[in-house]
Amino acid sequence: METLTNLESFVRSAELGSFSSAARRLGMTPAAVSRNVATLESNLKLRLFQRSTRSLALTEAGERFLHSIRDQLESLQGAIAEASNAQSEPAGVLRLSMSPTFGVEYILPTLPEFMRKYPRIRPEWMFENRQVDLIAEGYDAAIGGGLDLTPGIISKTLAPAHIIAVASPEYMQDRVPPNDPSGLVELDGIVMRSMRTGRIRQWQMQSVSGEEQPALLTERIVVNDPAAMRRAAILGLGVAMIAKPDALLYLENGELIRLLPAWYADAGPISIYYTNRALLPAKTRVFIDFIAEASQRERWPERLAGTLG
Repeated sequence: METLTNLESFVRSAELGSFSSAARRLGMTPAAVSRNVATLESNLKLRLFQRSTRSLALTEAGERFLHSIRDQLESLQGAIAEASNAQSEPAGVLRLSMSPTFGVEYILPTLPEFMRKYPRIRPEWMFENRQVDLIAEGYDAAIGGGLDLTPGIISKTLAPAHIIAVASPEYMQDRVPPNDPSGLVELDGIVMRSMRTGRIRQWQMQSVSGEEQPALLTERIVVNDPAAMRRAAILGLGVAMIAKPDALLYLENGELIRLLPAWYADAGPISIYYTNRALLPAKTRVFIDFIAEASQRERWPERLAGTLG
């Protein structure tokens, strides 16, 4: 009978394409993962991988073996995790990646309550404007938008990511507010260049009645960070298209005003991403449930929607 460790080392190495990535995911050394796979191959009397200095590829026998055991392995791991979780208090390091503004303004304020409920969990939270690879980088979960739902990754929506046009009251004091997105071109635009593509981000706005128009801002100031766009707008430097979650606190305190309150652009949902639920450790499972409950309690879906002025 093969050990669970050998089988998991093989499956994760096949999914991630390297022993190093599998080792990060499993909390082991690459040498240990390689040794486990070699033991499995020896016991099966099969070569499962073609190895080179630059790549790791499954053989035909390896492909067949992966197909035959992957679901059974996950079911077994899920049963073990469920039995373990039922008998123990959630504990351990909770590694979470999230976008800086949404993370600091909305997720971080929930932390005192979460730590009171689960004192044995130690948060290790990274605030970063990038798409992470949950499995390869060893994260328990990620919060943001636009992550690829690769095999084994699922998501739960927390709030919409609606983009709205904002400016400071001082900037708009002697200017005529636009009636529709075409009027934005007459104002100074604060725009963002994507670090991933190098392009200026353009938005297609839609009205609450269903009409669509492009938001063609004049490129007066170019930055590469949403928080910088918001700050430049607060300073009275022009109009910025930013996510309503990023703008809400400043709309409420009067530092920003919303232009075109009947118009918004849809950037998709803000979600929490995590691996297949059956395999979740207790620390991750309780955090996902906790944040989902916080989202409903704080009415994020309603308050952060661009359809509400």
